[in-house]
Amino acid sequence: MKRRSTLKSLIAVAASLAGATARAQTDGDPFGSFQWPDLKREFLHGGPVRFDPRVQVRGPAFAEDPMNVPITVSADGLRDVDVIVVIVDRNPIRKVLEYFPLGALPAVSFRFKLEQASPVRAAVRTRDGAWHVGGVFVDSAGGGCTAPGATRRDGSWSRTLGEVSARVFPHSVPLGGGGAGTRLRLRVMHPMDTGLVGGVPAFYLNRLALVDAEGRELMRLNRLADEHEIDAFRDPGSAAHRKLVEIVERLARTAKPKPSSVE
Repeated sequence: MKRRSTLKSLIAVAASLAGATARAQTDGDPFGSFQWPDLKREFLHGGPVRFDPRVQVRGPAFAEDPMNVPITVSADGLRDVDVIVVIVDRNPIRKVLEYFPLGALPAVSFRFKLEQASPVRAAVRTRDGAWHVGGVFVDSAGGGCTAPGATRRDGSWSRTLGEVSARVFPHSVPLGGGGAGTRLRLRVMHPMDTGLVGGVPAFYLNRLALVDAEGRELMRLNRLADEHEIDAFRDPGSAAHRKLVEIVERLARTAKPKPSSVE
């Protein structure tokens, strides 16, 4: 009986030591990912980095469709947000997007391609230079980044290229809670080829900006290689809502651009 109790104690101590060693090797990463130290050096330049529960990331426990994985990020509990960087540890293209809220709330939803089971992280930089990190682990059978999209397979991508649709949802509450804002859903038809499929060159949007009638940027997204659909939240208020409605109406009236005009 004593021998069995001693063995259990030794196993518990060994597991505790192994966990402490793993955390030390991964810079305290809650997911225990050995990619995290390299990701931090590559993408989070300067300033302290801390794991912060105010950065909320929501996604499915298992991605049934690895080519269309929904993710929602909210940093509404932080003030003076400068940029949100979304990183996927085990994707071949690890930086998914950079989101600059500018005149919007620090909350964004999108769908992206997932190559294999991985932590999906949002790193939020505030104006003091500090990085606040949250994340979620999404399991998956994988293959989303190295398979051709549906429009590429059936050849319809050239007929829908550049089509833009948008819709405004007033009184929407972001993931982080707080006051209701105005949510804008924006969709741009594009094959979004990553360049990782044999015989299919990279062809995706590099930059997307939403501007008002005076040319002021309300939000900007960079590096959209894996994106499908974007939802962004605007600050509450009737004036902001009217501006979004005006923008969406202009988008609806805009003719489909020629392929050569799409970045």
